[in-house]
Amino acid sequence: MTNLLVMREYIKSFYAKYEEFIVPVLKFALALILFVTINSRLGYMEALNNPALVLVAALLCSFLPLGMTVFLCAAFLLAHVVALSLECTAVLLLAYLFILVFYFRFSPKSHLILLLTPLLFIWKIPYLMPLAAGLFGTPATAVAVVCGVVLYYVLSYVTGNAAALGGAEADSMLQRFRDVTAGVAQNREMMIVAAAFAITVLLVYGIRRMSINYSRAISVLVGMLADIVILLVGDLMYDANFAIGSVLLGSIAGAVLALLMQFFHFNLDYARTEKVQFEDDEYYYYVKAVPKMAVAAPEKRVKRITTQRANQSVRRSHTRGRSGK
Repeated sequence: MTNLLVMREYIKSFYAKYEEFIVPVLKFALALILFVTINSRLGYMEALNNPALVLVAALLCSFLPLGMTVFLCAAFLLAHVVALSLECTAVLLLAYLFILVFYFRFSPKSHLILLLTPLLFIWKIPYLMPLAAGLFGTPATAVAVVCGVVLYYVLSYVTGNAAALGGAEADSMLQRFRDVTAGVAQNREMMIVAAAFAITVLLVYGIRRMSINYSRAISVLVGMLADIVILLVGDLMYDANFAIGSVLLGSIAGAVLALLMQFFHFNLDYARTEKVQFEDDEYYYYVKAVPKMAVAAPEKRVKRITTQRANQSVRRSHTRGRSGK
């Protein structure tokens, strides 16, 4: 535990010292991963697969606010889907309208959550996002998580039916639009996951705000169990065909990562909890103070020996040797 605390202090001091360089690098890496992932999974517009264009777009995102990354990712997705079919484009625009109405109304600053939620689905650990959003965000971040879920399932439907959608006849455009809309809107798996993630965010947030020992760790564990239960019950009720093994393993992995993130964010020393009572003219206060667990990073002392001091020490040793003779 002590070694982990020392490592955390090293990371915090390193970040504080080089923040102006680390933040652009992280934003560049995130944008690059997102653009490469979009091109690899969609790739219907060949011009966007140019590595130079991807690098320029990622460099642009590194110096601009995170909202620009959201905008460019939306533009990349829309361009690829336009190259596939107009019906999918219309459905994606409807998804964008849903995000515009709810996300920018209730959670306009949760850009990172909106970007990472579909990415975590691709990495097979989406259950981390509702836990992390509840730990570090507000109840409004549940909207950003739900928008990310909707966006992922819309794109998943498009990529899963690309062959049929791209090769259909032009005279059935209206029918294809109805089929795509119905395929997305009637996706029971998407509805269950969106509901489970939203409830998990609210549950984790509510528990971690309680004045109980280890509230954050308890909130993660309760949120993980609630997420699993909601997904499995939804699977039984609506036959959504969830992979139970994937749900269990992914939820456990998400909980472990969430606890690790919480540890590096801050860790409380409940063994030194203090309860204080005091009053003023209008109120009587009961205060519970829990100190943060921290260890000072050891300082390395480097003793520099100059050439002049080295020569002096050699002369002294020679003088002592002669006097001894």
